[in-house]
Amino acid sequence: MILAAFFRAVGQALDPRFRRVLLMGVGLTILLLIAITALFVWGIGVLVPDTVSLPWIGPIGGLDWVAGAGGIVVMLAASVFLMVPVASAFTGFFLEDVAEAVEKRHYPHLPAAAPLPFLEQLRESASAFLLLIAVNTVALAAYVFAGPLAPVLFITLNGWLLGREYFTLVAMRRVGRAEAKRLRQRHIARVWLAGALMAAPLSIPIVNLIMPVLGVATFTHIYHRLQRGA
Repeated sequence: MILAAFFRAVGQALDPRFRRVLLMGVGLTILLLIAITALFVWGIGVLVPDTVSLPWIGPIGGLDWVAGAGGIVVMLAASVFLMVPVASAFTGFFLEDVAEAVEKRHYPHLPAAAPLPFLEQLRESASAFLLLIAVNTVALAAYVFAGPLAPVLFITLNGWLLGREYFTLVAMRRVGRAEAKRLRQRHIARVWLAGALMAAPLSIPIVNLIMPVLGVATFTHIYHRLQRGA
């Protein structure tokens, strides 16, 4: 069921509404990361003096420029880590477009879902984003000590996080928050496994930016299959 849902989502990847959400999510992600980098470099420039005087050596200048360049390198490296959760959070804001496109194509008999209120959608996306960042930050040490099992740990951990986020957001459109969480708990193994399928390609550049859109589409199919008892 999970693979069938995923391939149906891939089969709709060229849908104009999918492309719109992908471009908006990636574009907003890049703009946010540029803004954070600029703020970080500016902060370094404020805190680091231009020149310091060292005993027996004398004044050394250009420290603010060196620190700023180092800050850019640090943020570029951090962006690789931050790109996926940020893109995933932004995709959550446009979830309605993706889920609605899937339902119109594959489930045209269904009545229109009630759109999620913006503040509720914002709260869910923000909490999922913060949880994703916090858990992965704490898990960095575990990744180091896990050695060759680090990819397995990464996929397992992020599979749970992504499955939790996508399934809850998709189900909330149809049955509300409380019932969405109850369904997630009832089908936790499938939700977790499907989330792991979404997490597996996260280390592949470009592909990892597409996965949030495919994730929403895949979990839309999974939700409807589970509701039908398939």
